[in-house]
Amino acid sequence: MNMGPDEGQTCHKTVCVMDVSGPLGSSLVDCLLNRGYYVHAATNNLHGALHDLKGLPIDNKRLKLFRSDPFDYQSIVDALKGCSGLFYMFEESIYDEFTAEIEVRAALNVLEACAQTETMERVVFTSSVTAVVWKEKRDLDTDVDERNWSDPEFCRKFKLWHALAKTLAEKTAWALAMDRGVDMVSINAGLLLTGGQLSPENPYLKGTPEMYGDGVLVTVDLKFLVDAHICVYENSLAFGRYLCFNHTVCRPEDAVKLAKMLVPSSPAPPPSDGLRVIQQRIQNKKLNKLMVDFIDEVHVDD
Repeated sequence: MNMGPDEGQTCHKTVCVMDVSGPLGSSLVDCLLNRGYYVHAATNNLHGALHDLKGLPIDNKRLKLFRSDPFDYQSIVDALKGCSGLFYMFEESIYDEFTAEIEVRAALNVLEACAQTETMERVVFTSSVTAVVWKEKRDLDTDVDERNWSDPEFCRKFKLWHALAKTLAEKTAWALAMDRGVDMVSINAGLLLTGGQLSPENPYLKGTPEMYGDGVLVTVDLKFLVDAHICVYENSLAFGRYLCFNHTVCRPEDAVKLAKMLVPSSPAPPPSDGLRVIQQRIQNKKLNKLMVDFIDEVHVDD
C-alpha cells in the first residue's frame, strides 16, 4: 500500500530534504523530482550561493532551495512550510565528544518544527547502524536487528563518537516524535559507499576490526539507500526503525575489497592476513520485506 504517486499520474505532494549538500540528500532530491514530487531542498551549509549546490537540477520548476540552519528554528519552519514529508539527515565530517550535543540539539529543533507543521504526514529520519551495534556485552549467538540500541556509556568509554551522536540524536527524535504525535520512521544505514567521506578517516569506521569480528560490518550503495528512504515514506505500513544495507563484510576478500575502496592507491593486503570468515550477525529482513514491491515498481517504471 503506497502513499506515493498513482500509476500514470503526477504526484502533487511537497516534501523537504534536509540536508542536500551531501550525496544522499542531492540524490534523494533528484529521485523525488523524477517521481513527480515538489521538493524543498534545504542545506545546512551557511556559506556560498544556494544555486552552487552540486548535483541539484536547479532549473526544475518543482524545486525550491532553502538555507536551513538546524539551530535556527524559524529557518527550519520556513523550509517545512506546506510539506507533507521530511527526509532528515545530519552528517559532520569530524566527530568528537561534542558532536552528540550538536546532533541532539538539531534533532530537537527539527522534530519540534515538524510537530508544528500542520501539513506534515511523515518524517524519515536518517540514522546509522552505529546506533545499533555497540554495547559492552555483545551476545555473538544472537543476531542484531532494529530492536538493538548502542549503549551511550560504552560509546563514551571507547570514544565511538559517531555511534554516540547517532544513538542520542535518534533517541531524542523518537522521544519527541512520540510525545508530539509525529509519524516518524528511521533508516539506520550502513557505511555509504560513495562521496568524499569514503576514506579510512570516516568516523563510521571507528572500531572496524570489532565490527568485522562481531559480524556486523555492513555497507550500502547510494541507490539502494535512496530507494529505501522513498519506500518507507510512501508505504503506509512502514513503522519504527529499519536497518539498511546491501553488502556484508564477513569474508577476508570482502575486507580486502573495502580496504581498496578506502585507499585505492595502497597495495592490497593478502586475503588471509589475520582475517577469517565471520558469520553474519546482523539482519535487515524488515526492510527487505517492505522493499520487494517497491523495487518491482521501480524496475517497471525504468
